[in-house]
Amino acid sequence: MKILVYGINYSPEMTGIGKYTGEMAEWLAAQGHEVRVVTAPPYYPQWQVGEGYSAFRYQYEMKAGVKVWRTPLWVPGKLSGAKRLLHLMSFALSSLPVMLRQIFWRPDVVWMAAPALVCAPNSWLTAKLSGAKCCIHIQDYEVDAAFALGLLKNQKARRFALWLERGLLRRFDLVSTISGRMMDLARAKGVDPKKLVFFPNWVKLPPASIVSQRSSYRDHLGIADDAVVALYSGNMGAKQGLEVLADTARALKDLPNIQFVFCGQGPGRAGLERMCAGLSNVRFLDLQPMEQLADFLGLADIHLLPQRADAADLVMPSKLTGMLASGRAVVAGAQPGTELAEVMQGCGLVVQPENAVAMSAAVLSLANDQTLRLNFGMAGRAFADATLDQQVILACFVASLKSVGVVCNLNLEESKLQQNSVVVE
Repeated sequence: MKILVYGINYSPEMTGIGKYTGEMAEWLAAQGHEVRVVTAPPYYPQWQVGEGYSAFRYQYEMKAGVKVWRTPLWVPGKLSGAKRLLHLMSFALSSLPVMLRQIFWRPDVVWMAAPALVCAPNSWLTAKLSGAKCCIHIQDYEVDAAFALGLLKNQKARRFALWLERGLLRRFDLVSTISGRMMDLARAKGVDPKKLVFFPNWVKLPPASIVSQRSSYRDHLGIADDAVVALYSGNMGAKQGLEVLADTARALKDLPNIQFVFCGQGPGRAGLERMCAGLSNVRFLDLQPMEQLADFLGLADIHLLPQRADAADLVMPSKLTGMLASGRAVVAGAQPGTELAEVMQGCGLVVQPENAVAMSAAVLSLANDQTLRLNFGMAGRAFADATLDQQVILACFVASLKSVGVVCNLNLEESKLQQNSVVVE
C-alpha cells in the first residue's frame, strides 16, 4: 500500500505520539509498504525545536525507508490554551501545501494522528482529491481535555469545538483509538461503530534476560542495591499532575532506603524541580536514549504514574506500556472505575489521583514488601507479552487498513478482558 502519514509529532521525539507514529511508519516501510510522512520538526516534550531542525524552513529527509517532509510551525515559549491553539494552527497552515502535493502521488490511505484535530480538514481534503481512504487515529481527545484541564474555559467555544469535532470525525472512513473507554466516547460523538477500530499503543518487548538483570543506572546514579527506587519517566506536562510526585517524595524524605528518580522534560519540569528543592532523596534526569530504555526502566523497583483526575478516560498514559513491559510494580493515580484503574488490576496499586498521602502510603507499602512488588511486576510483564506486542498490534492495524471500516479479527480488547482487565495504549 501507499500510505501517507500526517501529524504534528514524529520521530525522533522519544515520548508520546511522536514515538508511536515514528515506530509505526518505519515498521510499515520495513514490511514493504510505501510510506510518506508530513510532520513538523521535533519539539516535544521540551517545547523547543531540536538541534539540526528549523521552525521556519521546509525540510525533507529520508529516515529508515520513510520519506519525511517537515513543515514550519510556531513553538510558544510559555504555554496557554490560546497559544497552544495558535501553535497547532501554524502547523495546519504550513503543512497544507505539502499535503496537497501528495495528491499526485495517489496514496491508498491518508492516516492522521490526533492531536491535532485542526489538521483533520487537510487530511480529509487530501484523501478525497487523491481518491484515498481517510483514517484518523485519536491518541487523546484534545478538545475535551483542554476544557477539563482548564486550558480553555469559554463554554460557547467549547460547544462549537465539540460540534466541529463531531462533524469532522463522522467524515472519516476509519476512526481508531487506544482504549475501550475512548472507543465508547467515539461512539458517543457519533462515529459509526462499523468505522471504529481498536488500535492500542504497543511496546517493543525487551528480552526477559534484560528485564531480570540489574540496571547499570544504579551505578551511574550511585544508588545502593538494597535501596528501593521509585521512578517517574516521561513527559512533564499539564495532564500528569506532577505536584503529587514532589509531595510524595517529601512525605518519605526521612526513609533513606527509598529513592526517587524523576526523568523527563516539558513545561512542568521547572516547577517540579522547585518543589523538590532540598530533598536529598530525589534525582532529576533528562529523557534517556531509546537504545538504553529497557535498562533505564529496569532501574525502578516501583514505577510512578500520576494523572490528573479531570483527565480520566480522555487520555491513556502511553508510558504505561513500557512500565508493564519492564516487569516492575506500578503505583498509579486513577479514579475507581476508570479504564486505567481496571488495567492496573494485578499489576500494581491504584490510589486517588493527586493524593500524595495515598501515593506515599502505596510506595511505602510496596517498598516494604518485595514479594508483592515481584508479583505485580511479573503480572505486568505477562500482560505486556500477551497483548502489547508491537508486531501483533501493527499487523492488526494493517488488516484494518486493507478493509477500511471493518474491525480485524484479532480482538485484543477481548484478550485482556479474559485476563480480568482492559487493554491500554
